[in-house]
Amino acid sequence: MKLAILKEQRSQENRVSVTPGVVKSLIAMGIEVMVEKQAGEASHFTDAEYQGVGASVVSRTDCFSQAHMLVQINPPSDQDVAQLQKDQLWVSLLYHRSNPALIESINGKGAQALSLDAIPRISRAQSMDVLSSQANLAGYRAVIEGAYQMNKIFPLLMTAAGTVTPAKVLIFGVGVAGLQAIATAKRLGAVVEATDVRPETKEQVQSLGGKFIEVKGVEVGSEGGYAKEASEEYRKAQREAVNKSLAQADLVITTALVPGRKAPILVDDEQLGLMKPGAVLVDMAAEQGGNCTKTEAGKNVVVNGVNIIGAVNMPSSLSANASELFARNIWELLKLIAPKGDLVLDRNDEIVQGALICGSGEVYHQG
Repeated sequence: MKLAILKEQRSQENRVSVTPGVVKSLIAMGIEVMVEKQAGEASHFTDAEYQGVGASVVSRTDCFSQAHMLVQINPPSDQDVAQLQKDQLWVSLLYHRSNPALIESINGKGAQALSLDAIPRISRAQSMDVLSSQANLAGYRAVIEGAYQMNKIFPLLMTAAGTVTPAKVLIFGVGVAGLQAIATAKRLGAVVEATDVRPETKEQVQSLGGKFIEVKGVEVGSEGGYAKEASEEYRKAQREAVNKSLAQADLVITTALVPGRKAPILVDDEQLGLMKPGAVLVDMAAEQGGNCTKTEAGKNVVVNGVNIIGAVNMPSSLSANASELFARNIWELLKLIAPKGDLVLDRNDEIVQGALICGSGEVYHQG
């Protein structure tokens, strides 16, 4: 099988889907690897490094004309779809629930599409979970960005001039990103509180030294590894539970997403009015509409003295680590679908069944 690693086309995207170290392992599996020229340049992986481990460096056109499988981090552009060939396999994040037209276009070319964000969140697939590996880094980066934007330090500081009290951090959502944000903020010395629709996350928060804000009397829970969408009753109860902490917070980080839908509003205009001037809110759901009513994706907006950061593609700012982790996720996936160097998509396998969105002229999972 010939596998092509494409250069990312998205603006300000610094990652690459497969790094030279993993390319070496793939070649050892019997896979022939092609890499688009300068695919790893933004992450400081040179063409020479790829060639040094046995990959050929070619043009994007050659990738599309020769490869059986094309790998990229972000969804394909219209130009990419136009170049796809019958039975060729495209592998990337596709967000098929939100992009049905894209899936129809790929299927219309007779190509196959495997969506990395659709890999089931089951124990056997943890090593392939690109959402988790990238969210982990994003949670760290969100705290660092918040710390940079704040006008005070995180830790308690006792000096001859007096005592500096620790910063207070409030985190909405205790998934992978939220847990890493809690851990990072605690390491920096902040007092950390967190809330989540899933009551079972309480122990995880406490294990990292944070305080869990419980929403009593109303539960939401999780399904398929994701938090369920909260009811209006829950949102009202959550507001009442967190508003005191929100008013005292120096940094707020929101992480809530619902697959295939607009991000839920967790901080509305009225709650923004409770926050103190100088506070910072990092909205990690900005690209899906934002958890705050005033969020603008890719921008810093100041409302009543509160700095609202519409975080976009945070893993890209940690491109070396993000690329390495993403590449290992791809390697683990290929161990499943090309264990001896030949592509085998067994739709009886739970992982393939969940992630293979279309093929053989059929769309398996509708948006």
